[in-house]
Amino acid sequence: MLTNKRSGTLYIGMTDNLVKRIWQHREGVVEGFTNRYGLKLLVWFETHESRESAFARERQMKKWNRAWKLQLIDKQNPEWRDLWNDIAA
Repeated sequence: MLTNKRSGTLYIGMTDNLVKRIWQHREGVVEGFTNRYGLKLLVWFETHESRESAFARERQMKKWNRAWKLQLIDKQNPEWRDLWNDIAA
């Protein structure tokens, strides 16, 4: 999940290459929702064994209400720390 600030606008997506995709969002290479709202902070992610399971999880989470998404981030990343350095290293 990407955001612009703590409890800010949220974006959920899936990718085969997390480092590359987050770099694209951070650099503003990707046009659309994330660029329009300045969503550059990676605050939550999970990995999957297959594209199919990742896609199913993305679709499931996009149906969630906002409170559930915030709760998930608060549980695993209570400081809303940008996880970019964790994955880019």
